[in-house]
Amino acid sequence: MAADGEVRRRGCCGGGAFFPEESFASWGAYGRALMETGPRLRDRVTARSADAVELHEVRVRSGADMKRTLTWWDLIWFGVGAVIGAGIFVLTGQEAKEAAGPAVVLSYAVSGVSAMLSVFCYTEFAIEIPVAGGSFAYLRVELGDFMAFIAAGNILLEYCIGGAAVARSWTSYFATLLNHHPNDFRIHAASLSDDYSRLDPVAVAVIVLICLLAVLSTKGSSRFNYVLSILHLAVILFIIAAGLSRARLSNLTADFAPFGAHGVFAASAVLFFAYIGFDAVSTMAEETKNPARDIPVGLVGAMAVTTALYCVLALTLCLMQPYYEIDADAPFTVAFTATGMDWAKYIVAFGALKGMTTVLLVSAVGQARYLTHIARTHMVPPCLAQVHPKLGTPVNATVVMLAATAVIALFTDLGILSNLLSISTLFIFMLVAVALLVRRYYVSGETTNADRNKLAACLAVITAASVVTAAYWGLSADGWAAYAATVPAWFAATLYLQLRVPMARTPEKWGVPLVPWLPSASIFINIFLLGSIDGKSFMRFGIWTAALLAYYFFFGLHASYDTAKALAAEAAAGKVEEGGSKPADGGAGN
Repeated sequence: MAADGEVRRRGCCGGGAFFPEESFASWGAYGRALMETGPRLRDRVTARSADAVELHEVRVRSGADMKRTLTWWDLIWFGVGAVIGAGIFVLTGQEAKEAAGPAVVLSYAVSGVSAMLSVFCYTEFAIEIPVAGGSFAYLRVELGDFMAFIAAGNILLEYCIGGAAVARSWTSYFATLLNHHPNDFRIHAASLSDDYSRLDPVAVAVIVLICLLAVLSTKGSSRFNYVLSILHLAVILFIIAAGLSRARLSNLTADFAPFGAHGVFAASAVLFFAYIGFDAVSTMAEETKNPARDIPVGLVGAMAVTTALYCVLALTLCLMQPYYEIDADAPFTVAFTATGMDWAKYIVAFGALKGMTTVLLVSAVGQARYLTHIARTHMVPPCLAQVHPKLGTPVNATVVMLAATAVIALFTDLGILSNLLSISTLFIFMLVAVALLVRRYYVSGETTNADRNKLAACLAVITAASVVTAAYWGLSADGWAAYAATVPAWFAATLYLQLRVPMARTPEKWGVPLVPWLPSASIFINIFLLGSIDGKSFMRFGIWTAALLAYYFFFGLHASYDTAKALAAEAAAGKVEEGGSKPADGGAGN
């Protein structure tokens, strides 16, 4: 087997082989690899990477380094730009009208709390492991290769769907700005299903332009982003001030929660879409000058500002109109027209377009860095890991991700996109919270078997209690009997973890406060919100996960196994990735 440097030289783009690993050298080699799927899978399920491996050995597989040019100022504006976009300007109207009523304000608050808990978890990891892989790298270190791959597939789905949803919303507000209906700019393909029949070439054109900007320069993208974000915040402040001047308290108090608590949480699960994007900031840790200082300020500061603005904007909308008169597609523009401020709709549409543009830009930057790090492990073709030596950006990964986003944006309706996106994101955030507890309470070779088993039992009870609570809520069951058992079980497991399992690791620079309570609460809330999403979205999620597993068993497993084996063959003592059982053929280093 060639060393990793030779594998890179043979890489799929330069040498013509899409998968340059030993298992794909010939049909015979591939057949032998498939026959060893069982032992190879056991090896990869138990394989865990190490911080140093992700920071050094994996990163160098990109050839050139990414440029460290970002500060906390850049990260705050990337965070604000990543999050405030289509969610607030589109989904607020949809969920206020159809799911929560004026209580959509509470829905935003619940989603914001969940997102902030996830921000804390991401921040600790981003400081300790400042690489482009974000949650994929964190999960590879703490939960192993296999779980990291499942998360990776959902991360990529999250970004493609999120970008597509925002791009289609961009078309809607662009049409409003020109006094047209959004479908005037879409092509109707009558032969396709209703959910996929409105083709959106404007969305595709916007994605192509964003791709060009993201490829050229990260720092240039940052400057463009914070200029647009500042203008966007000015428009938001105008919406709040002008909207409150047309406020009627009776619109809020007449029927505050017409759909009850179930409506509030159902809306909260969908509105989590509005907070998606902050994880893209964690992928920029590799390009940040001082991660320990800049990442906490950037991530936590951006999320605090965003949550406050969302709640105030939702409150403003519900004060302007009765919830049943709110327009589901362009709520703020229609609300201003209905209250006699027709001219204001152009400012709203202009601000929405700027906001969505920054969301698309940050998403493009973040998703390319995720794919770059995944490709460094050879779970996807390694040509996607290449960083351009002059531009300092991952050109191949950027183009591939945005091409996939453009295809989805061309066909798919926003309603389908937002629900499926929320499932993938909540699932990933839950896994990151689990990984943080594993990181704090388990260190291989140091934690005793008894303490390891206690940790596993606590995590099992925390997860099971959260799942049962979510399922009971999602099935609309009456009564409180199940909650009387599940919530105390979650509390007892978290308390036992705090009191009876010794913490194995303390962060050197910055750590999540109130461990294990905050990560445990993040697990509970994320799973609970999953219980409020419709069944069809879970079916689509299941289909996607099945497709991921098929790819992994036929391609990703063997490529990553060969890469780990090559590393094990050439690495000096102490530089091999940690863990993993040995398969029948002698085993691979992990």
